[in-house]
Amino acid sequence: MSENILIDDLDRQILDIITKNARIPYLEVARECGVSGAAIHQRVQRLIRVGVIKGSEFIVEPALVGFKTCAFVGVFLDTPGRSKEAIKKFKEIPEIIECHYTTGDYSLFIKVYARDNEHLRYILSDKIQNVDGVLRTETLISLEESINRQIPVLSK
Repeated sequence: MSENILIDDLDRQILDIITKNARIPYLEVARECGVSGAAIHQRVQRLIRVGVIKGSEFIVEPALVGFKTCAFVGVFLDTPGRSKEAIKKFKEIPEIIECHYTTGDYSLFIKVYARDNEHLRYILSDKIQNVDGVLRTETLISLEESINRQIPVLSK
């Protein structure tokens, strides 16, 4: 989505509150914003409808469900025109949680979670590198995620 959606200061205030706590009741948001609960409900529904809010979700902590290794993989394709084909295949690999079409050396940049390094090796050699068009990969293992946050919406 490349067009700018018109959002005002109240929308920004609402977004700031609910991105910090998606489970906060609308009435509590209303109290913080100084408007009615119905106004908050209408605003949130509009923000969802126009695509500013993509939804709400429960976030699973990968390490606590057995996925202790996080890696970023730069994917080199034999030709750039194969990216859509490769992305389609990558969607079938559940350990790939993000895929970005990028500028620079890599054709695609993906984020992978694995149980351990042996599992990561399997994902790389038996799954990712077996996708038609993948020439080679370059893998960076994350030692620690230091920042993970939503984009700030209060600043203009």
